[in-house]
Amino acid sequence: MVLDLFLIYQFMKKHDQDQYSLFVESSIEDQLAAEGIMYTELPKSEKKASSLNANSKRFSENDLKKLKKQKAKLIDEKTIESTLDKPIPVPAKNKTSKLNQFLQDYVLSGNAYTLWKINEDKNTITFYQQYKNKVIYDNENGIVIAHLNDKNEITSYEQTFMENIEPLDDEQEVLAPIKVLENLYLKEELTEKSTVTKVELGYYTFDLPLPSSQVLAPTWHVVVDEDVDYFVNAFEGQIIQKSLK
Repeated sequence: MVLDLFLIYQFMKKHDQDQYSLFVESSIEDQLAAEGIMYTELPKSEKKASSLNANSKRFSENDLKKLKKQKAKLIDEKTIESTLDKPIPVPAKNKTSKLNQFLQDYVLSGNAYTLWKINEDKNTITFYQQYKNKVIYDNENGIVIAHLNDKNEITSYEQTFMENIEPLDDEQEVLAPIKVLENLYLKEELTEKSTVTKVELGYYTFDLPLPSSQVLAPTWHVVVDEDVDYFVNAFEGQIIQKSLK
């Protein structure tokens, strides 16, 4: 009888916890709705993830020999600077497809990068490196910056690259996307009538004194009103960086 009572107690305790979790999540959604805060469909992400370790690639003259239809040189051992023999037009439509083709045809390990931003004021296009289809945000050691002329053609670029990327530690629980929005809401970063247009999981870089080693932490990237980028630690929920587009 004692065992039966204990099992019933455990069952009721778990049931109450589950009900509480459902209530909390529901109340978050209700609060956002009451404030008129809209958000895109939230991704079904992994429940666990680990931080990563990566090294900056040291390019060599042999790497430069692989680059065709361009004149490439090393600024330093970590950075390639290249000028194309012929400019590459960037069309008004299907930009992403054309830019992906540029990466494949002209950049070492071009498939490892994805489009991040087109800056019309500076006439540049920025590509960030990825790891398993997750973007490594704002890391100068894994980036391609292409330069445009006044005809909207790519004429040159700089490249850095991270290699030997591998898990650094054991996997940990990742905050659910709705919890990330809750954190932003409680910190008054999501205000009345805000619209969240993107929520995706990637990696952000811890600052380290070592110039060649990188520690990449799982990070939620949240875009609000197409104006502000938030980078939120996926383990603890603190805002790593907030930047205007």
